[in-house]
Amino acid sequence: MSIDTHDLIAPADQQETAQVTADSGDQAAPAAATPEAEAVQAPAEPTGPTFASLDLPAPLMAAIDELGFITPSAIQARAIPELLAGRDITGVAQTGTGKTAAFGLPLLAAVDPALRKVQALVLAPTRELAMQVADAIESFASKMDDVRVLPVYGGAPYIPQQRALRDGVHVVVGTPGRIKDHLDRGALKLDDIRFLVLDEADEMLRMGFAEDVEEIFGQAPTKRQVALFSATMPPAIRKVADHHMTDPVQIAVTRQASTVTAVRQTYAVVPFRHKVGSLARVLATSDADAAIVFTRTRGAAEDVGSALIEKGISAATISGDVAQKEREKIVERLRSGALDVLVATDVAARGLDVDRIGLVVNFDVPGEPEAYVHRIGRTGRAGRTGEALTFVTPHERGKLRSIERTIRAQLEEVDIPSPRDVSAHQVKRALGKVEARREAGRLDMYTEMIRTYA
Repeated sequence: MSIDTHDLIAPADQQETAQVTADSGDQAAPAAATPEAEAVQAPAEPTGPTFASLDLPAPLMAAIDELGFITPSAIQARAIPELLAGRDITGVAQTGTGKTAAFGLPLLAAVDPALRKVQALVLAPTRELAMQVADAIESFASKMDDVRVLPVYGGAPYIPQQRALRDGVHVVVGTPGRIKDHLDRGALKLDDIRFLVLDEADEMLRMGFAEDVEEIFGQAPTKRQVALFSATMPPAIRKVADHHMTDPVQIAVTRQASTVTAVRQTYAVVPFRHKVGSLARVLATSDADAAIVFTRTRGAAEDVGSALIEKGISAATISGDVAQKEREKIVERLRSGALDVLVATDVAARGLDVDRIGLVVNFDVPGEPEAYVHRIGRTGRAGRTGEALTFVTPHERGKLRSIERTIRAQLEEVDIPSPRDVSAHQVKRALGKVEARREAGRLDMYTEMIRTYA
């Protein structure tokens, strides 16, 4: 999967605020990410701290400079100095706040390139996130001497991962299950671990990885640095922090909630069995140049993409299984107009910035309200307007209300176009071309054909 580092180094103009506390009390979940969650290049005259003021090693600063960023986000400005000083931290932060760089840069600063052993381990709940984080850390290490980063996750062959571990890597990013498998097989050893990261800890525990996480932490040296990041800080996460961390500094990042004012936000109640047909009619009657259709899972994305292609719609699918080069080709086709519809999972679409996208369809209601804001932020860009339509099954109205509370706005209910609406739209589109045909001197030919047919 390709990743856009612009999504991983978020600038200060995202209206983030941060607090550092010594205790580990409950923290409120961050508010919804704004559509500007994708980082943009920092202003030429920063008003706050800069990366240059964070005392990062020269090779890391060279990589940051090459990426074109100057101003760190709140989580980066707070976390990086503490981690560089050797402190353990717990960070209450969600995706889109720039937390990957917040732990990725200090992690690399702790690595000795001359020692070809695993010195840093990042645990992530999903394969998509593991690949994304690994790609980001690899880009941060681009100016370091032969630092190797390896993503490991389930669903991929063991042998290539084992071979890479045997040849020597410095940083491993992986899902708990596959990490534990490599430990059990003896392919992965944690004897030289200096830096441990638990990313999206609440999601990891929710998915049932608690025992795997405990066992992995138990095999790491007692003298190590730990960074734990979580969107919330429930008792289960505090327990992990109390057990495995030494006097951690707690950093809480919140961000102002915002709606996407340039996007008309609608929903339609659609039974599951009618979703594909409804989607095809929505796309057939949309005047948008291009559309993105979001699904919750990789399998659903592939099924929906295949169904649209069977209906004659110019569509493609991207998910965690799509190689970076192939993903780049698909995005370029979308950007150039050779492709009209992209079906994607949340993680696979991060960093996607295509001005042609005028419609976002949530084929599945996102699992978290914050993900909804990230999704609809794919349209209404560059001063344009856009439309976001969410399919809601009859029993998902509760999730819809949760989204509305998060964005502090009410979605407009709309009807799905009927087959008659599709036909009317096609006729309207054809009639819209009459003037151009007349100016080209070709209208008489069409008039004669219609008269003959009638």
